[in-house]
Parts: sequence; structure tokens; C-alpha cells
Amino acid sequence: MTDRAFLVQLDGYGLTTAEICYFMPDHPSLLQIYAWQEYDAAPDFPVLFDFLAHWRREIEGEIRSVRIAHEKVIRPASWRLADGVISWE
Repeated sequence: MTDRAFLVQLDGYGLTTAEICYFMPDHPSLLQIYAWQEYDAAPDFPVLFDFLAHWRREIEGEIRSVRIAHEKVIRPASWRLADGVISWE
């Protein structure tokens, strides 16, 4: 059995983290931060936008801002030429 996270990464999804800053429903002058993390496809972020649509429909806290970080965990290898010799004595 293969891990779901590994399979979605092979389909081009990367790890997406969203910092959702929202006003607390009971205290609208206070801001709260919610951290959300899931595998999603940049630059459209369909999974994140589905979650935010759900938030707007079902959760009373008004969203002030969303910051997104995205990283493809599986990607082609990269290399660079090292100039020097390492010796162990």
C-alpha cells in the first residue's frame, strides 16, 4: 500500500501552508491565527480555495488575510560543481 501523500506529490502537488488571520466572532476587535497545511497544486491552490470557501460558508470568523507558502517536496535533483578537495587524515 502506497502513502496518499507520496502519490499526490507524484501528481505534481506540493506541501502548502496557509496562515489564516481572522477576527474572533465573540471579540471582533481581536485577531486569531489559524495554520492550515495540506498538499495542493500551485499556482491555483484548489484544495486551499475549497477550504476557504467552506470557512466563509460555515465559520463565523471573518478572514482578514491569508499568507501562503508552497514547496514541492519531490522535484528533480540539482547539483553544483564543488571547487576543492576534502581529505581525511
